Amino acid sequence: MKYVMESGENEEALGVIEWLEERLYEHNAAQLGRYDGALFSRVVRDENNTIIGGVAGWTWASVCEITQLWVHAPSRANGIGRALLEAAEGEAQSKGCATILVRSASYQAPHFYEKHGYHTAWVLKDFPPGSDYYILLKKLDVSV
Repeated sequence: MKYVMESGENEEALGVIEWLEERLYEHNAAQLGRYDGALFSRVVRDENNTIIGGVAGWTWASVCEITQLWVHAPSRANGIGRALLEAAEGEAQSKGCATILVRSASYQAPHFYEKHGYHTAWVLKDFPPGSDYYILLKKLDVSV
């Protein structure tokens, strides 16, 4: 079998990533017979309509992953991160998810998540060098 490998960067890479995500979802959904996957996002804007925070992730097969959560540095410590986290958890609960997962580097916010009921399930030391990589989980009450 002959093949040609191509490389892509930036916007082209984003298209490839989206294509790969779709193929992986199709495969995974077929393996479990669960076709309930959904993406979600929420943003917070300031009085100038500028985005100062956001959260995004996915739900599927009774689980949820927060893939991004960010708050503009000057707006931190104002409850925006907590509100975004609660919005993600609410989305997960509305889809019947019993577990939510988030990844964070030690220089990011693992302690923020722990403060909000997440427990560290795994830590990869020195990834990237000089930092640790956390996987945190939280069990959700799906009876709400």
